[in-house]
Amino acid sequence: MLRKVLAVLFVALAALGLTVTLVAEPAQKSDAKANTERPVNAPRVTVARAAEQNFVETVLATGSLVPREEILVGPEVEGLRVTEVLADEGMRVKKGDVLARLVVDTLEAQVAQNDASLARTTAAIAQARSNIVQAEAKLTEAKNAFERAKPLLAAGHMPEATYDQRQQAALTAEAQLVSARDGLKVAEAEKAQVEAQRREIEWRRGRSAVVAPADGIISRRVARIGGFAVGSGDAMFRIVAKGEVELDAEVTETRIAAVKVGQKARVEVTGVGTVEGTVRLVSPEVDKTTRLGRVRIFLGDNPNLRVGTFARASIATAEGRGLAIPSSAVLYVGDTTVVQVVRNNKVETRKVELGLVAGGFVEVRQGLEAGDTVVARSGTFLRDGDAVDPVLAPEKEVRS
Repeated sequence: MLRKVLAVLFVALAALGLTVTLVAEPAQKSDAKANTERPVNAPRVTVARAAEQNFVETVLATGSLVPREEILVGPEVEGLRVTEVLADEGMRVKKGDVLARLVVDTLEAQVAQNDASLARTTAAIAQARSNIVQAEAKLTEAKNAFERAKPLLAAGHMPEATYDQRQQAALTAEAQLVSARDGLKVAEAEKAQVEAQRREIEWRRGRSAVVAPADGIISRRVARIGGFAVGSGDAMFRIVAKGEVELDAEVTETRIAAVKVGQKARVEVTGVGTVEGTVRLVSPEVDKTTRLGRVRIFLGDNPNLRVGTFARASIATAEGRGLAIPSSAVLYVGDTTVVQVVRNNKVETRKVELGLVAGGFVEVRQGLEAGDTVVARSGTFLRDGDAVDPVLAPEKEVRS
């Protein structure tokens, strides 16, 4: 009988002990939560800690590679047929290198014709000088005869008709001398014209070879053997001056104001990789249709770069060191920027002054101190004084 009572009592105690254990464990866990400052039934929010980091603010730009300076090479003498092409695309050339030769048969014929014209004008000059000598002699003779007639007419020994003839002969001889001298001037002018034509022909013959005006790389060749050299249309050759290439990129109008000449840039070139560059030019104009502005980033002479290749640039516009928080933690209220700080598991809205922006982080210049925790994503339903269960997000570094 006693054994049965003890057995029932043991079972009851065992059951009571099990019950007490199950009730006591949750109470201990709740105390543990309290010790870690996690409020009961509070919403969990991800928070980030403000910490000092280095900032490199960048502006993104995209575009294509173009020559730093492109030289269009055409014929100085038009209408001549191409007989030989000595340069091709991709070749490096020096200033003065012959790129193509033109036929000179037509010019040789013009030279022969000019020689004949020059000989004719030389003979005309000699003849004009001879005519001057003859005219001077006739004038001297006519003047002497006229002078002898004057006293004879006064003495009554010469008829007036004869006197008039001698006077007229003197005037005619004087006019013939003037005409002879004018003839010499005309012959000399014709010779000068022929000589000028000769210089032009010689110049054209000396320009029968198409040469490179500067050092560089030939990017395009249009010249073909048998074709005619003309100045209109496409140039015979296009040369990338000194082989220098740059990125012709576009930047949004909201960010182009931060881009300045001389700033460094990292350019990702398709199929090549990263290339260092420098901003060379910032256009003063923004396209009113696309709302994009243009910048030129100088990359230099790199044999791996190809004109026309797409590239993406990251331009470093500012550098600094300061408190960094995620950009998603900032809430914009009108002209004011605020963040939600978590202190003692409660939310506190605080006004902040921002600085540089880079890699998903923003610099806080005023309003926070190192070690402060903020709600990682702003615009939530949280308000001042709300209790929260903060969960610290993994810390990341600022990347430009």
